[in-house]
Amino acid sequence: MGGISNLSAPKHLHHLPTLAYQNNSRILNQSNDKIHSLQFNPTFKSSRKENPFSCFSLDSSRESTPPLVVVGSANADIYVEIDRLPKEGETISAKTGQTLAGGKGANQAVCGGKLAYPTYFLGQVGDDAHGKLITKALEGGGVFLDHLSRLDDVPTGHAVVMLQAGGQNSIIIVGGANMACWPEILPEEYLEVVRNAGIVLLQREIPDSVNFQVAKVARSARVPVILDAGGVDAPIPTELLSFVDILSPNETELARLMNMPTETFEQITEAVGKCHKLGVKEVLVKLGAKGSVLYTEGEEPIRQPVISARTVIDTTGAGDTFTASFAVALVEGKSKKECLRFAAAAASLCIQVKGAIPSMPDRKSVLDLLNSI
Repeated sequence: MGGISNLSAPKHLHHLPTLAYQNNSRILNQSNDKIHSLQFNPTFKSSRKENPFSCFSLDSSRESTPPLVVVGSANADIYVEIDRLPKEGETISAKTGQTLAGGKGANQAVCGGKLAYPTYFLGQVGDDAHGKLITKALEGGGVFLDHLSRLDDVPTGHAVVMLQAGGQNSIIIVGGANMACWPEILPEEYLEVVRNAGIVLLQREIPDSVNFQVAKVARSARVPVILDAGGVDAPIPTELLSFVDILSPNETELARLMNMPTETFEQITEAVGKCHKLGVKEVLVKLGAKGSVLYTEGEEPIRQPVISARTVIDTTGAGDTFTASFAVALVEGKSKKECLRFAAAAASLCIQVKGAIPSMPDRKSVLDLLNSI
């Protein structure tokens, strides 16, 4: 697998001021007690209650909890609704077009915030209209933006999302600020946020070298790291994998990374076995309409069927919703089965709304869905 590429010389970053939103304070005041030395073999066992999902409700009497820290990308998603993809050399008309906030990192951060869990986002945007759009969306999601940087001379990353009938999409990403001008060595203030996290979420829409620094610091502080495999179409450096606790690909990404088919459960299991040999103890595979599977080395896989949606409007952001929701449930001390079911419910709600960030569900909606099935 490929190594980590070198970054260009660092440039001065202009940090946005600390944003002390009222909803952030509310989230913190409703959080759970700090979890000590979180392990990925949780001993939490839910007691029998009239409401089987009451364990996901927040206890307003508790004061602090280690936050979810998302280090990743922020994009302006340019949506075009089409009946079909154009053929080579063909021009077609879109039904509608609009620009919404997105990017895998921003999506996952807003998901954590809307689930009423204290969430920090570390990323970069340009000093442009798209950057302002994303900042507002993150703010609306209750995300702490103390470490969101604004670059003067680089545009905000963006993506063209071609949304087809049935909610399926094809996406083209332009990295912009997500891939440019990261400091060669991350500032100590960034690393301190990582050390104090309850769990860290990474994706592959920022340089692998940034992810590597974050994952290494997290490991030294015994903070679990989940790496979403979505993003750059390139091998994951083995150096990075060695500091990842959970790798979370979909079946297409798993096939590409392991260079083998993943069309059947047996093939997926074989591909995951190759991940284990690379040092990743747990692999969370997202299978779209077929649900998900969590593989823990040395244990039986845990399969989670999809929770059906009334209508599928847009699948953009569903994988990010699933990963972030799983992370929130995990850092709260829920069992693996509970984490998978919570994440499946959140993803089911996500695909019923157009857009990535606009479709992230709140905790009450997720609990209401779980209690209705």
